[in-house]
Amino acid sequence: MKGDGVTTQENTRRSFQPVNGAREWWQHAPMWQRYLVYIALIVFALILPAPWIGSFMSPASDWTSVLIFPIGTYILLAIGLNIVVGLAGMLDLGFVAFFAIGAYTVAIFGTKFGWNVWPTILVGIVLAAVSGVILGAPTLRLRGDYLAIVTLGFGEIVRIVAQNTDGIGGARGITNIPHPSPIFGMEFLLDPAPYYYLILVAIVLVIVFSVRLQKSRVGRAWAAIREDEDAAELMGVPTFKFKLLAFAIGAMIGGFAGGIYASKAVFIAPDNFPFILSATILAAVVLGGAGNLPGVILGAFLVAWIPERLRSVEWLKHLLGDRDPAEFRILLFGAVLVLMMALRPEGILPSRQRKAELREGTGGMGSLGGEVAGPGTEAPAEVAK
Repeated sequence: MKGDGVTTQENTRRSFQPVNGAREWWQHAPMWQRYLVYIALIVFALILPAPWIGSFMSPASDWTSVLIFPIGTYILLAIGLNIVVGLAGMLDLGFVAFFAIGAYTVAIFGTKFGWNVWPTILVGIVLAAVSGVILGAPTLRLRGDYLAIVTLGFGEIVRIVAQNTDGIGGARGITNIPHPSPIFGMEFLLDPAPYYYLILVAIVLVIVFSVRLQKSRVGRAWAAIREDEDAAELMGVPTFKFKLLAFAIGAMIGGFAGGIYASKAVFIAPDNFPFILSATILAAVVLGGAGNLPGVILGAFLVAWIPERLRSVEWLKHLLGDRDPAEFRILLFGAVLVLMMALRPEGILPSRQRKAELREGTGGMGSLGGEVAGPGTEAPAEVAK
């Protein structure tokens, strides 16, 4: 049985050889070729809302609106969660709380005080970061499952407080959230196209920020903490400070996404921020390959797009009747994740470092998966019992 499992994993690995070849080419590509790829990706992103693309990608829905939510919003959230989970190795199950804080900040300051959306988005980013620090300061000395339970509780606390506080709309939510004021000649009203370009700019900025962080001293400290926190502490890395920084930066990106979402949606309510959204974004990060930005973006895109595409599949319509295919998203995620963990446990596009961690038996997420056996390794004796 063990030999069969190894053979299956080896066959799967061979099937991903083109991906590995592309990675090798990228590692050794000269700078001018990299810039050509960047330019091509930007041009593709700019023409992505074109109707001829939307006619295939989302025949049953407005493609530009789908690109804003769920696709663009999920990508932005996944990049933020990747800093916490993929780079720093901490399991966060309450990431939706920061998304809600950013959204409610824009809604409250816009409707009650008449603020312009642009400064309220900045305020939402700051408040989300402060919330991340407040949550992290007393809890980040916990690890693994214990930290996950605390973050899950925080996410539910934020949602329940919003639901039971009449001053911020309670269960009814907040309506008539103002649109952003015009910028560069773009009117943010009924046309979804300006919102798409806004969220595209936000994604590009966050990608650049995340890449620069990953290649800096901060990113190296996160990698050390993820691989072995005790060893990093002994080597002089101030682990608590860098874990708190990861939490705050991830929260900032979540708040940023929430602010953009609220300004586009015009109406928000506590039901827009359930726990399952946190689980969905975490599934996207793990599916794509935690720690690797292209993989995380791909995972978020697939998780957001597939249910929308299934709406227009005729045989599925007849099978489900009047039910929305999105209702079966969790079933689909579960099936896909089980297959991925069996055949490609490191994700679709994993980072080299995570693949190395997986081979060493750390589950591909440093201490977060320290009890998970990797290919060719065995679980610790106390786990195997």
